[in-house]
Amino acid sequence: MNVLITGGTGFIGRRLVAAALRRGWTVSVLARRPESPQARGLANQGASLVMGDLTDRESLVRGLDITRPSLVFHNAGWYELGIPRRARRGMWAVNVEATDAVLSLAIQAGVPRVVYTSSTLAFGDTRDEIADEHWVRSAGEASYYEATKAEAQRIAVRHQQAGEPILIAAPAQVMGPGDHSPFGHLARWYVRGRLPRVGWAPDSAFTFGHVEDVAEGLARVGEAGRLGETYFLGGHIMTVRQMMQIWADVAGRRPPGMWLPRPLAVAQASLAAPLLRLAGQPTFLSAESVRSSFISLRCSSEKARRELGVNFRPADQAWRETLEEELGALSTPR
Repeated sequence: MNVLITGGTGFIGRRLVAAALRRGWTVSVLARRPESPQARGLANQGASLVMGDLTDRESLVRGLDITRPSLVFHNAGWYELGIPRRARRGMWAVNVEATDAVLSLAIQAGVPRVVYTSSTLAFGDTRDEIADEHWVRSAGEASYYEATKAEAQRIAVRHQQAGEPILIAAPAQVMGPGDHSPFGHLARWYVRGRLPRVGWAPDSAFTFGHVEDVAEGLARVGEAGRLGETYFLGGHIMTVRQMMQIWADVAGRRPPGMWLPRPLAVAQASLAAPLLRLAGQPTFLSAESVRSSFISLRCSSEKARRELGVNFRPADQAWRETLEEELGALSTPR
């Protein structure tokens, strides 16, 4: 199978490229910077690099013309919480406008199968219920990123309703070594002893999926998913309190001794965000990231398990493996 992947150099994308190569597929990756270490690493594994930019329609047309894929994975996106207001236009262009462009141009090029990587976040806060692919969003957005993913999801669904051969894969909270989400950054700070024994949103629940399992799930959606369908790639549900206990067990530290109420947690993070920017760090602590912690994303992956044979390691195992690898990196001489 001849495959074109956008976002192949990213956290999930690198594993998706590996899953595609394991299947013997001919893999091309659309890369804005083919000279980057991440892109070169993919080339060394056997992927071909095609220069292209999601926000440049001509380069997208050129990439599709050069590769002539039988399957496209639109996996690229801008994931960040707490971005400054001036950056919102750019995030909208990447997450919303580029999604419409990639799906439209792939269909115009005659690609018979297109997989769009959405997110269960696009379906909104599930509170105490467990959502499946039929869940109807009813909550507001806790971050600008969430707003862009919700709009991109609506665009992808409109393409499906028009009868186009598009599948939607919606991962939940993806985690693993190198995770750049707030969970990933906080986990790394925790195992390094840089966080006080303070937490927030202990009873919020998230559905965690290890990045390797999610990437395998994406590949299975591409090869065997039913056209016009949506598949949750969610993993297993765990509360923040349970997650922090696992962090404490693996790192040999004590779990949080105090849980901040939402107003205080948001205020604290609002003060931390500009300091992180000044230090050149991602704003993994911000008002948006904390507000996004006070929701629950409880999702079922039963459809993907039943139809595609997708399996996810338990959330506690996934976190233990991730933190043990982070601790191993700390003890490895550079």
